Amino acid sequence: MSANRQYLPGQGHRLLQIGVVLLLFASFEGFGISYFAAPAIGLAAHRLSALQSVLLLALGLVWPKLKLGAAVSRTAFWLLLYSTIAILAAYLMAAFWGAGGSTLPLTAGGARGTTLQESLIRIVAYSSAPTGIASFGLILFGLRIKSGRKVL
Repeated sequence: MSANRQYLPGQGHRLLQIGVVLLLFASFEGFGISYFAAPAIGLAAHRLSALQSVLLLALGLVWPKLKLGAAVSRTAFWLLLYSTIAILAAYLMAAFWGAGGSTLPLTAGGARGTTLQESLIRIVAYSSAPTGIASFGLILFGLRIKSGRKVL
């Protein structure tokens, strides 16, 4: 491994740690689903955090194999974490407030909050999409095949 790629295993290990934390969070959050103002959204947040934990665990194992420079790897890492936390935060805000119908209509059903609550959920949720897509694009770029190798 070249000296300029020594940061990748550390970032991968951090993703593994965060993945396990999300798995624990999903486990404990499951006990509180019935106490949320909108239990259906609480259940969605529970499922989302479980999915995110598996995603981060898988990406943590793949991360050391990426062919990315330090700045690009750091960018992909932080965009991925922001996207993960932002969408989960939006779901949790909606579950706590019994809101989110304007942004998460399939999950929230008829749950509606104040204009401020709906706006905050929308801002946080919508900010997760471009950051996640950008991160996944950088990760895909980092998984490119070495020159001279055949694809089959």
